[in-house]
Amino acid sequence: MSKLFIGGLAWHTEEATLRQKFEEFGPVEEAVVVKDRDTGRSRGFGFVRYTQEGDAQKAIATMNNVEFDGRTIRVDKASDNGPRGGFGRGGGYGRGFGGPAPYGMAPPGHGYQVPAPNMYAPMPYGRGYPPPQQAYGAPPQGTLRMRHGGNS
Repeated sequence: MSKLFIGGLAWHTEEATLRQKFEEFGPVEEAVVVKDRDTGRSRGFGFVRYTQEGDAQKAIATMNNVEFDGRTIRVDKASDNGPRGGFGRGGGYGRGFGGPAPYGMAPPGHGYQVPAPNMYAPMPYGRGYPPPQQAYGAPPQGTLRMRHGGNS
């Protein structure tokens, strides 16, 4: 068996499209486009598994750095780092093939580094963006300026 990492997929690429293209090189045992667990949107990469090593090598030689579905993709042999158990059969994270991994950990077998976690304290506003700034001269929201005493 030989598993390939397919990087740089278009957001709209479906598993059926991925499978159909890679079946040109031999029978595909499994083809998966990895999706975000919360949004269901493609994460831009996937995996294809062949039963024959030679078919996988043909796919790498033909498809690496080639335009597919509107984007230039990267095709490489998937590394075997990460939890064992095989993708799609309960092994790995999420739905197997490297679905959502704990933050800062690489999905199993794709062979690329995940960026380190953000080292700044989490922001209580939105999704990591700073809160909107006040206009010049306006008092900060949530505070009242009261004058104490008489006329000055």
